[in-house]
Amino acid sequence: MAARDTTAQASGGAIPEWRIEPGLLAYPQALAAMEDRNRQIEASEASELIWLVEHPPLYTGGTSADPAELLSQQFPVYDTGRGGRYTYHGPGQRVGYVLLDLRQRGRDVRCFVHALEDWVIAALGDMGVSARRAEGRIGIWTDTPAGREAKIGAIGVRVRRWVTMHGFAVNVSPDLSHFGGIVPCGIAEYPVTSLADLGITATMADLDTALAAHAPRFLAALGGTCQGVAAQETS
Repeated sequence: MAARDTTAQASGGAIPEWRIEPGLLAYPQALAAMEDRNRQIEASEASELIWLVEHPPLYTGGTSADPAELLSQQFPVYDTGRGGRYTYHGPGQRVGYVLLDLRQRGRDVRCFVHALEDWVIAALGDMGVSARRAEGRIGIWTDTPAGREAKIGAIGVRVRRWVTMHGFAVNVSPDLSHFGGIVPCGIAEYPVTSLADLGITATMADLDTALAAHAPRFLAALGGTCQGVAAQETS
């Protein structure tokens, strides 16, 4: 079955290809496709891409990953080249790979990350989740019914020659025990949660719909509402 392609409507600028991958996509296949598309975008041979996928259970390590934070190798472990530390991907988690050409969108990496966070927070708001950033902590956070702060989404990006790679992961209904094999993003003091864990019955398709609805604002923010944030480039 082929991936489903649609378009994310944007106010101004190019409209990235919007792709929802069916089934569970092997991580090496996703990484190879993402790196190839990154090169094609940089060479103006392909359009930008927002790619929504789901993976079989696995752990990924970013450029700051500490081997001491890999507590179990019950699932395959992959190096990624993105920023950040260890994270988990698996069934019931929506992973968004965001490949955009920042040469056309403000050349501002901090603005890109900020807008990406805002996009995920807005989509979770449509699911009934009051999500937010947390000072000094990576990711997207919310409160559990017991009043404990917990992480519901991860952000990890790489920018190569001003073309972005990787993106975000949002926990819809994954097996949260699988996170026990790592220290998620290097933060041991707080638990991980999901929409299902919060008692929200939203589906993956519901989250995809919310992400699509808020995509125009996300794209418009790049080089726009957060202009003036100091630009930087990563390898």
